[in-house]
Amino acid sequence: MRLALAEAEKGRGRTHPNPVVGALVVRRGRVIARGHHERAGLPHAEVNALRRAGERARGADVYVSLEPCNHQGRTPPCTEALIAAGVGRVFFGSRDPNPRVDGHGARRLRRAGIEVRSGVLQAACDASNEPWFKFITTGIPWVVLKAAVTLDGKLAPRSGVRQWISSERSRRLVHRWRNELDAVLVGAGTVRADDPSLTVRGVANGRNPLRVVLGKVPRRARILRQPGETLAEEGPLRAVLRRLSRRGITSVLVEGGARVYGQFLAGGLWDELRLFVAPKVFGPRALSWVDGVRGSIEDLEVRSVERVGVDALLMLRPLSGGRRGPGARRRAPRNGAPARSGTRARVAPIAR
Repeated sequence: MRLALAEAEKGRGRTHPNPVVGALVVRRGRVIARGHHERAGLPHAEVNALRRAGERARGADVYVSLEPCNHQGRTPPCTEALIAAGVGRVFFGSRDPNPRVDGHGARRLRRAGIEVRSGVLQAACDASNEPWFKFITTGIPWVVLKAAVTLDGKLAPRSGVRQWISSERSRRLVHRWRNELDAVLVGAGTVRADDPSLTVRGVANGRNPLRVVLGKVPRRARILRQPGETLAEEGPLRAVLRRLSRRGITSVLVEGGARVYGQFLAGGLWDELRLFVAPKVFGPRALSWVDGVRGSIEDLEVRSVERVGVDALLMLRPLSGGRRGPGARRRAPRNGAPARSGTRARVAPIAR
């Protein structure tokens, strides 16, 4: 199953509005074929692995990180492909929380005489698709706040002045994150002040995420001349996130500025905080990295601290959020978020 999870990672950032999934075909303890879900509309992981295995799949074991689907979307049900291939056993990690899948895939395989074992490395499999679980059960994307600050919590020396705070190594890591998440979001003030590209650079086979700007985009902004799509959004943040979800956006990387960070924090509309702390001090007249937060925010959990170049990277979560996974048994949103199967949302349908 760990190999299946590694295979799933090959699709990270490419599969929305679907989850990342990896599958292996195994005979007598030896892996004979691997597959992952590459992109929405293309075959699922199980089908890719079975095609590579061919006749050798008959009687073999299949390991898959997420419960196989059992209904027709833009691709046929994976359960039928597994049955047609004549596999002997299926092991999967996470239950699929989509009501059209949840438990139905396992039951269909068992009715066909295939032995099924669920919950294999479930915690790791759930973590692999944590953003998608939130998306499919709440209709809101997974939100990651990314900021680089000084030791005294400053974003810039003073208003209107911009300079690099984090190290080059930290900035390279941010490009990897852009490659792995579906959208990157900033405020119009950041676009006016920094004129960023918000593209992916220095990543092999990298792809640019959807660029989302809160507010009006200046006509000559650099982001309008970059490959990929730029979207200007207005309105309350929760409404913006729901509109992004209806576009099939499962995860969002928020990159500033101070007012935007403050709004997400104050509204409790975030799931992860990735905070680079640089060994610098800008002093009391410098710009704080959060603006608009009234009172304190104390219910935070530090998940990890690591050194990146000369910076410290803190990974934090809200304590009240907990882990979102199929075990939470959340009900699917009324408006119907896009499903792994390729179902269409009732509002702003997404083809798969």
